[in-house]
Amino acid sequence: MKIYINGKFFEKAQARVSVFDHGLLYGDGVFEGIRSYKRRVFKLKEHIDRLFESAQSIMLKIPLTKEQMIKAVVQTIKVNKLDDAYIRLVVTRGEGDLGLDPRKCYAGATIIIIADKIALYPEKLYREGLTIVTVPTVRNLPEALNPQIKSLNYLNNILAKIEAANSGCDEAIMLDSLGYVAECTGDNIFVVKNGHLYTPPQCMGTLRGITRDAILELARKNKIPAHEHVITRHEVYISDECFLTGTAAEVIPVVKVDGRTIGQGKPGKLTLSLMKKFKILTAQNGVKY
Repeated sequence: MKIYINGKFFEKAQARVSVFDHGLLYGDGVFEGIRSYKRRVFKLKEHIDRLFESAQSIMLKIPLTKEQMIKAVVQTIKVNKLDDAYIRLVVTRGEGDLGLDPRKCYAGATIIIIADKIALYPEKLYREGLTIVTVPTVRNLPEALNPQIKSLNYLNNILAKIEAANSGCDEAIMLDSLGYVAECTGDNIFVVKNGHLYTPPQCMGTLRGITRDAILELARKNKIPAHEHVITRHEVYISDECFLTGTAAEVIPVVKVDGRTIGQGKPGKLTLSLMKKFKILTAQNGVKY
């Protein structure tokens, strides 16, 4: 494996950043998880746009243009000779001192690109469905750390993931400060009721998921009524189907939430249909390399 760091490639064992990097010391940086399928990088432009939006929001200057960043991502996948890959793109504030002041990060941003494989959930769970639980950890308030910023500070999500694991579940639902369903620790959430698709709106403490948007687009194209609507736990419990979406997770069914069986207790017809359509979409779209 060869890792891209600031324009150069390093073997995995030699890939290093400074212990004074603000990304390590304070989670001061942004990132993207990206997938490639059959030598096509799925929604690469959208991922790069979101990366730059996150950087803009935290006043982090990225020393590459969007076009240069796209080329760097593609080059990293090609160097590692991967047809199907998970790409982790990280931009930190860079090296500074031990203080908080970002103006002391004198060396400029650090750019890291890793291309590897990932399997977020076992294949069995895509066939049989996940069991998930609502956890006490509340999603970050937009006024404190806006979830639209895909920052390196993921402690909020990690605490929720720990609570899910302690409950013996695969994933966790995180609520917003008003008690509405926001998202899971690394995925967006959808429910199906009477043939209609529902997902929480972006303003309710959720990340604008690239896969989430792709599913909404597929729903529109296939004349499936889709709504961005506030969702309570009650609405999840009584839904006919439930599934999660994310770059690493793709589309995965949920069959039990907080001990309640969802629908028939197995992946639903609409979920399975959207999973199939998403697979086709990823094979046919993306930046070729």
